[in-house]
Amino acid sequence: MAYRPTERTEARKADVRDRILSAARQLIAEHGFNATQVAQVAALAGIANGTVYRYFPAKVDLFAEVFRLVSQHEVDVMAEVAQADGSARERMLQALRVFVLRAIQARGLAYALIAEPVDPAVDFERLKLRQAYAEVLIKLLQQGIASGEFVPQPVTVTAACLVGALAEALVGPLAPGDKLADDEQEVLLDGILQFCMRAIGGG
Repeated sequence: MAYRPTERTEARKADVRDRILSAARQLIAEHGFNATQVAQVAALAGIANGTVYRYFPAKVDLFAEVFRLVSQHEVDVMAEVAQADGSARERMLQALRVFVLRAIQARGLAYALIAEPVDPAVDFERLKLRQAYAEVLIKLLQQGIASGEFVPQPVTVTAACLVGALAEALVGPLAPGDKLADDEQEVLLDGILQFCMRAIGGG
């Protein structure tokens, strides 16, 4: 008789996988992708090193999955703000604001997602993340142009430029080092918002 996994077995496997991903996410947020090792992930998850490889054949597979999960959550947060009530201008401001504030509040993880040198497989996920953010902004731009809140413009190009500007403006402040003071965070946030809103004709 062929072996059929029971519900309990499948639940246990799912639990172990979730623990691996949670441990990897925590370590990446604290130390970055390059400094995180499979042995550290296994220890934090409370399993043997070999168990990690049963779920993820290579370290890069694990890291790419962590990147996908974390980045999708961040995009979902921005999309929820972008789809809330209010004018296109108000929702654009809030979407940009939440992007910057969440990055500042989780600077280690944000730096890993935005700028840390990574394996090409993980970098491919980064390109997909940028496109996902751009898609959220494209919809806002289209709505704002239709309502007369933003000037007519090529929304695909503009959205890509906005995502690039957000990432570039945050690379330095998020890089490993001293944490930004509260007043420095405000200056950074205000500067980014002003630049982006002027760029789309919604300043």
